[in-house]
Amino acid sequence: MIEAALFDFDGTLVDTTELIYHSMRHAVREVMGLEPPREVLLANVGQPLPRQMELLVETVADGRPDRERLADRLLEVYVRDNIANHDALIREFPGVVEALSRLQDAGLKVAVVTSKSRASVEMALRAIPSLGGVTDRFVTMEDTAEHKPHPAPLLKGLELLGGVPPERAVYVGDSPHDVAAAHAARMRCIAVSWGAFSEDVLRDAGPEYLVPDVGSAADVILKLREARQAGTGRLA
Repeated sequence: MIEAALFDFDGTLVDTTELIYHSMRHAVREVMGLEPPREVLLANVGQPLPRQMELLVETVADGRPDRERLADRLLEVYVRDNIANHDALIREFPGVVEALSRLQDAGLKVAVVTSKSRASVEMALRAIPSLGGVTDRFVTMEDTAEHKPHPAPLLKGLELLGGVPPERAVYVGDSPHDVAAAHAARMRCIAVSWGAFSEDVLRDAGPEYLVPDVGSAADVILKLREARQAGTGRLA
């Protein structure tokens, strides 16, 4: 039966989309003097920040010989702006604490698997401390050598939860990278449409479920658990 629910952090449990966009836009404007479209700036959310900067430079400055230096500079300016505006722009999605508490009350183990650095997660938990009480473990960028869409972070989360088999876990995330990581780990994936990516983009990534709010994600997980307990392996 389903034993564990793993969740992405940015765009899934905490509303950081406007914070990320603000800092991305500021960094690209200051370092490169460019104003890329919003979808370009957010295209690689869900991957580690240094990798996002490398991919962004490849997109908007392809052919420039100083791409590595640009990526380093973008990262520096982004982090500075992000820290300065963090507490003013970060938001808690409605119903997150209640939804995760329902899962824990049903006996499920709950962990966060994110590409954020541990320092960034700790900063977010200081701004929204209630989230720390409804998760059992955190996997951050520093905990694995490989990152989403590679399955290593998700498998690390299952290891920290006591070695839960992938087929007994579900991953909830808001990006195509989350969907790809879940499938690479041989886990079911619930994509959530309240983050940085549109429903069309998420649907194209091929998640097993696509839901509009965190309460619906919890409903799916609990129904999956009930179906597995009943031996059907399907939603009722």
